[in-house]
Amino acid sequence: MSNKQPLEGIRVCDFSWVGAGPSTTRLLSVYGADVIRLESKTRVDILRLMGPYKDGIAGIERSGYFSNRNVNKKSIDINMKKPQARDLVVKLIKESDIIINNFTMGVMEKWNLGYEEVKEIKPDIIYVAMPAQGSTGPHKSYMGFGVAMNALVGINYLTGFPDKIPFGMGTNYPDHVPNPVHTAFAIMVALLHRRKTGQGQFVDVSQTEATLAVLPTAVMNYAANGKVQERLGNRDLNVAPHGVYATQGDRRWIAIAVSNQSEWEALLNVMGNPEWADSKKFSSTANRLANQDELDRMIEEWTKQHKAYHLMERLVQAGVRAGVVQNSKDLLEDPQLNERGFWTYLNHREMRRHVYDVSPAHLSKTPAQLDSSAPLLGEHTDKVLKEVLGLSEAEISKFREKKVIG
Repeated sequence: MSNKQPLEGIRVCDFSWVGAGPSTTRLLSVYGADVIRLESKTRVDILRLMGPYKDGIAGIERSGYFSNRNVNKKSIDINMKKPQARDLVVKLIKESDIIINNFTMGVMEKWNLGYEEVKEIKPDIIYVAMPAQGSTGPHKSYMGFGVAMNALVGINYLTGFPDKIPFGMGTNYPDHVPNPVHTAFAIMVALLHRRKTGQGQFVDVSQTEATLAVLPTAVMNYAANGKVQERLGNRDLNVAPHGVYATQGDRRWIAIAVSNQSEWEALLNVMGNPEWADSKKFSSTANRLANQDELDRMIEEWTKQHKAYHLMERLVQAGVRAGVVQNSKDLLEDPQLNERGFWTYLNHREMRRHVYDVSPAHLSKTPAQLDSSAPLLGEHTDKVLKEVLGLSEAEISKFREKKVIG
């Protein structure tokens, strides 16, 4: 196994904050990129102020949410309200390969750090912007977090039960999956292009478009059939049974999905081939889809008699797709995840031992590496100014006296 990581030697000037941007640069950092976060005590990253907090004690260095998104990174404390701060940023840009932000349109331009200005500073820079709805169009200046994007792209409309109001996903899904994954992929393509041509470029990622790209079925249904897809709860348009069923124990459920006739027969075998299943109402997928209320009721009468994990094993062994509805405790103790090294623990300077997820992608030659926990705010200010920008102790002291850095 090579000790050299694939992005070693790539430096990221990271203005991003909160969710989607830091999740993107986290992907780069675990494969070797040197990610330098530009933060400020005058306007702390919102994520530092969000729980869960270690031991329930609030503090900007105690957020598990922030910690997970910012593993392997450095942090410098720089006050962009000070004119001299831009001079330091210009020096950092000259030493960087990528600059990234997920601010509302106009923030970087206010500091004269829009793409055109940065391109003059570093012609081959890869400049990444992640505004909520892209850098062009009538909504380019709209602010937005994941919860608003869930609504805008139709996730909320599709999430819930048919007779209830939309209730969303309970998480900022765009921040965690489609936006960072699409952006990281675009960055890798831009790096390959630069390697071949020597040219940098502007990478404009609309977070709403990135999210919409992973759930096109409802849109296609309307485009093809003129039908607005409604909420299905735990059900599926084409598969039955397809649901979540109560089992023995407090707040315990199991998900079961049967996609064809052989799987249906396998499920019935595990159930002991109950008499009710002989009815024509359940003889085919089409018939089961037409009688789902009764079908789900009968299945749940059976699942309630069994413990979730034992039942899952029996169903899986029989060729039926099934999974226990796991909570956070279950996930941390999950034998499959632990066998594959999905969880690891790092020592944080304030929170001490703290859990992190590593990477779902296992590269045999260049695996993801978690080398350091999330940084304290400004933890690496002096180190970066000395080692990357070549500033002397005296120069750093002057910047600190003028409150350009913290």
